[in-house]
Amino acid sequence: MSTHPAHLPETLADILRGRGFRLTPQRLAVIRALGRDGSHPSAEEVHRRLLPENPTMSLATVYKTIALLKQEGLLLEIDFGAADNRYDILRPYPHPHAVCTRCGAVADPGDPDISELVARMARDTGYAITSHRLDFFGLCPRCRRKAGGK
Repeated sequence: MSTHPAHLPETLADILRGRGFRLTPQRLAVIRALGRDGSHPSAEEVHRRLLPENPTMSLATVYKTIALLKQEGLLLEIDFGAADNRYDILRPYPHPHAVCTRCGAVADPGDPDISELVARMARDTGYAITSHRLDFFGLCPRCRRKAGGK
């Protein structure tokens, strides 16, 4: 899905309505919070962002909306094991991420073409690749500055 982030909530609302789902104000608020920036928030971060303007919003509502978006292929869940899962609504398809090992920030590189790597992996292993995950770990620019690094 390629759409400008400012139009994302309306685009996703149209997609979900077209698939027969109700778009409650709470669901729209969660979609807007997920699409606000490219920070790859956790469900808890989304909930915290929404509470000031939506004091009755429950964490369960956030999780249910995330589950619906995931089920419909409109959200990518990034599982970091023991840490909170993070979510990417701006690019809901498998793509590389850079993850800060100090603060946990997650960033998307440009759109690197890794199709040759996927094809080579399938060719070399005989697997029928259906999905992939490629993460790079290190210090983000902010943490590097704090540590006195370049």
